[in-house]
Amino acid sequence: MKLPDDFPRAVDAVACDLDRTLIGEDAVLRPRTRAALAATRAAGIHVVLVTGRMFQAVRPYALEAGLDDPVVCYQGAVVADPVSGRWLRHVPIPLELAREAIAALNDEGFGLNCYVDDELYVAEVTPEARRYADFQHLQLHAVGNLLEWLREPPTKLVVIDDPEVLDELKQRMLARFDGRLYISKSLPYFLEFASPDVTKAAGLDYLSERVGFSQQRTLAFGDGENDVELVAWAAYGVAVANAHERVKAVADFVCPPVDDEGVAQVLEAFLAR
Repeated sequence: MKLPDDFPRAVDAVACDLDRTLIGEDAVLRPRTRAALAATRAAGIHVVLVTGRMFQAVRPYALEAGLDDPVVCYQGAVVADPVSGRWLRHVPIPLELAREAIAALNDEGFGLNCYVDDELYVAEVTPEARRYADFQHLQLHAVGNLLEWLREPPTKLVVIDDPEVLDELKQRMLARFDGRLYISKSLPYFLEFASPDVTKAAGLDYLSERVGFSQQRTLAFGDGENDVELVAWAAYGVAVANAHERVKAVADFVCPPVDDEGVAQVLEAFLAR
């Protein structure tokens, strides 16, 4: 692959989304991509996974790839060390605000996933919740009425439904909670709610100061609506070809799609310079 002329010559950190950016629908980290990540880290460049997933759902990928940098997960609400398991940053939704959001979603007829202490809780096990848990190899905890059960600020809330349904729900929830909650789609069928201080960019900004790399020398990859802030934050942002149009609009470059291991192709070309 030939990189564009404006591609950076010096990079201190590579920040990369996981689903539909590094891994496809099969959720497998392929050997070529794993090798490209390892080679980048071996070159002395920080490699940071930045995802909406729970920590327990992203940690295996970091360990599989041999990455020792902290991961940014839960849309940026959590920064955690994949080796020790220690959480370095946690910005949950304030409890009363979370309860207000749950009540509003229930009034609209939606069930939801609720995340507390890196575990997944639901009122009841629905087919949608089961598919989500199976997709990420998670254990579901059914607790009955979430409003009555919830006693701690949750890290995030997620509604699962058809993309068109979620697009309409997102607009209604933005009208009600805009400025009080971060609301974004991660995958087309996941609508996520987090603290208003949470974005992937905010989590990465925290990590850059802690670890010691600069925004001006960071390269970022993403695909989903929740990657807009991430790709825009980095000095050079790359969208995979299968990315949402909003991500492509803020990216400096569009690389091949996830199924062609576009991230690996870019990293290989960069390291070969």
